[in-house]
Amino acid sequence: MNESEIRFLKELTESFGPSGFEREPLKLLKNYVTFADELKTDKLGSLMFFIKGPVDHPRILLPGHIDEVGFCVIGFTEAYIQFIDLGGWWSQVLLGQRVRIRTQKGDVLGVIAAKPVHLVTEEERKKVVEMKDMFIDVGCISKEELEQMGVKLGDPIVPVSEFTLLTNKKTAMGKAFDDRAGVCVATLACKRIKEQKISHPNTVIGAATTQEELGARGARTLAVAANPDVAIICETSISGDIPGTKAGPAPGKIGDGVAIYTFDRSMVPNQPLKEFVIKTAEDCKIPHQLTLTGTGGTDGGSIHTSGIGCPTIVLGVPTRHIHSHNGVFALSDLDAAVQLVVELVKRLDQKTVQSFTEF
Repeated sequence: MNESEIRFLKELTESFGPSGFEREPLKLLKNYVTFADELKTDKLGSLMFFIKGPVDHPRILLPGHIDEVGFCVIGFTEAYIQFIDLGGWWSQVLLGQRVRIRTQKGDVLGVIAAKPVHLVTEEERKKVVEMKDMFIDVGCISKEELEQMGVKLGDPIVPVSEFTLLTNKKTAMGKAFDDRAGVCVATLACKRIKEQKISHPNTVIGAATTQEELGARGARTLAVAANPDVAIICETSISGDIPGTKAGPAPGKIGDGVAIYTFDRSMVPNQPLKEFVIKTAEDCKIPHQLTLTGTGGTDGGSIHTSGIGCPTIVLGVPTRHIHSHNGVFALSDLDAAVQLVVELVKRLDQKTVQSFTEF
């Protein structure tokens, strides 16, 4: 990745966009994809950017979801804010972390807090504090102050986290890599195809979907609008190379290349397509690894059952500590994902795509 591409990823990940509130990162992406031949949106807000080839079909869909896990204001306790999650969080990663609340009057900074250690009983210390017992402190001394700031029910909340290249300059840390890293993969692949005038026997549709963290909602409407013949979902994958984690449920490692999903709870990939992807990675000597997850799903879960069905595969950028304030991934893995997507697009002609559903 060059400096311009890293700067784009930084702006994208730092933007405010939890599920259902994705307009800021969508606008940023729309302004970036000026290289596209055409832009379209569906009525749930998902954005499509087209790179047209010599034929309309096959239509190759490259979606990544642009929403991030966040929170929502659900009530007030005196001068403090109660909240629920938008997407999956483990409560233990929340305490002491800064958040940003978006109100009609502007953004409000706060910290997720609970009782201080001095007031916690010995019995309470043995338990994980649940989200329902946490609160956000924005420094107010009364509920009236909160109202003056403009905080109200339903306001969205995101983690405060700066995109940072770590000391080795090989890895990055920040929020929202799930799935702004995937959006970046789809975008950079389309950009390279267009700007380098790479020949492709198809029509390419890069896309940013909404509300994936709430059940892949944007993927359902996008699939209708895009009408793809094959879909390559651009995602993150869980990197299990952390202490205390067994390889089985999370076999991926950062630095080992793009992760090719073999299974998740929402989708079993089209098997001929999966083997085609693996062979392409091998032939092009692109660093890659196989992965799976026994929990959760992706936009592929909705897209592969759209219409009369769509051959679908998921490619992931292995990432540590997803669904927290600070994930970590290797730049080389994101670049490997971009390379693989480009090579796949070059090879996906009508005959090849048809072969995925023949037997």
